Amino acid sequence: MRNIFKYQYKRYVGLALAAGIVAGLTSCSKFTELKPKNQVDENVVFTDSSYIELALNGVYNAATVGSYNDTYSGRGYPFGAAAIEQDEMRGEDMVNLATFYEITYKAQYSTTSANNVAMWVNLYSLINQANVFIEGIQAAAAKGIISAGKELQLEGEARFLRALAHHELLIHFCRPYADGNGAKAGVPYRTLATNTVDKIQKNLSMPRGTVAEDYTQILTDLDFAEKNLSATSRAFSKATQGAAIALKTRIKLHMQDYAGVIAEAAKLGADKPAPTSSINSYALAADVTAPFASYGNNNNTESVFSIANSVAANGDVNGALAPMFGPTSTSGRGLVGMSPNLYNAKFFAADDDRRKLMIRQTGAADVAKYVFSAKYTDYANRSDWAPILRYAEVLLNAAEAYSRTGNNVQAYNLLKVVHNRSNAKADQTSHLPDVMPGTITDLTLAILNERRVEFFAEGRRWPDLHRLALDAKYGKGGIPAKVDPAALKIDGSDYDVNKTTPVATGIAAIEYSDYRFLWPFPATETASNPTLKAAQNPGY
Repeated sequence: MRNIFKYQYKRYVGLALAAGIVAGLTSCSKFTELKPKNQVDENVVFTDSSYIELALNGVYNAATVGSYNDTYSGRGYPFGAAAIEQDEMRGEDMVNLATFYEITYKAQYSTTSANNVAMWVNLYSLINQANVFIEGIQAAAAKGIISAGKELQLEGEARFLRALAHHELLIHFCRPYADGNGAKAGVPYRTLATNTVDKIQKNLSMPRGTVAEDYTQILTDLDFAEKNLSATSRAFSKATQGAAIALKTRIKLHMQDYAGVIAEAAKLGADKPAPTSSINSYALAADVTAPFASYGNNNNTESVFSIANSVAANGDVNGALAPMFGPTSTSGRGLVGMSPNLYNAKFFAADDDRRKLMIRQTGAADVAKYVFSAKYTDYANRSDWAPILRYAEVLLNAAEAYSRTGNNVQAYNLLKVVHNRSNAKADQTSHLPDVMPGTITDLTLAILNERRVEFFAEGRRWPDLHRLALDAKYGKGGIPAKVDPAALKIDGSDYDVNKTTPVATGIAAIEYSDYRFLWPFPATETASNPTLKAAQNPGY
């Protein structure tokens, strides 16, 4: 949408609201203002069908680039890059090698920490842009400017993004659904556009509600999206019926609704011996590298939904995926590497093809020979798309649900499908046989370990740690201990698949009961929002 609209940020006297409610098409305090280069404003956009699709592109752009410290400087907030990076830095499978993500990595955040504040600001900015768009197209349909069917399709896309954003807020600012079956405090689930003073006041008075109430509304949005989005499009940079269903498998897994996960995943073929989906034609790509090499033309079968970064719109050198996750020897910045404890894990076979998606830094003797992600490789243009949902996740979500409900046959089958795609049949030490062997004593654990390898550097580690925090058997009981980068050997010898003992962590675990398990609401939010000030997360 950059060809018509650009974002600007400006203050409006008396209305700070920097963090909570960011308007989509009008300007209030630090509200996102889409100021048309050709003088098209909100009052015109929704009265002309030729502009409405462009306005939707603006909502997607809000999911891609975002703002940082009140400037339109990129950094990929919330989903173009930042959600992946922050979610990895909250876990233990990647290592922060510089000061860039140290606050998140070491759980030293406060109400003013820039990266954490920016996630709140930009997630609610995206939510509000979706709400402004929804109200605008509903009015346009009522006036006959667009058809009723077109309005439902466009609204479905906006509601998908709204659901995605609210869930990201839940996993950082709230306790998991498993704690009291969703009874803990949630986040305000905003469905009202903030583009007038009256609506601002209504949103300011909205309480946190409960986690369960938020999940209910997320599923309501996704049910609507599923009903009204395309079941045939392969444009995975846009929300589709399959994307809504896939996200529901994730949501219901967080809710421990395993029967619900199975029912949703079955719509996408996860109940089959050889799973493929007639909805939006999903299938695992034969080559594990395909989802990261074939995205620009929506031309791989595995990607379900991705954020489309481009040369013109990306997270920039200070946020895009390739610079952050890549080594300096390939023109990355060497900021975030792989933990040797995942690299050396016994469940990660030495000949696994997914090691093609990792790269060891090279250089002179004084250059650290650590291992980095090679999933994102466009260091020059920073146009790697951000993977949000893949068919592999649908299958592993279903596999875990089947395992936890006693259907070990299909659970193992789905695990095998994902695992064997990356492991040669000739090597029986890494290839899973057709029938589950007795050596797999804990199928659920095997599936959870498979997730760690399959989704390395895709931002899925923290969501799993969050939802499993209270799981006595499989959870970590909080934020796990992490490798201290200062203790890593510069010659890279810590990365050795033959090692039998883990590398010492050095950064202590944080218990679930500790206030740092949650992020705080930003100070800018609580300063202007008395409702949330009174409901700030304890400890802040």
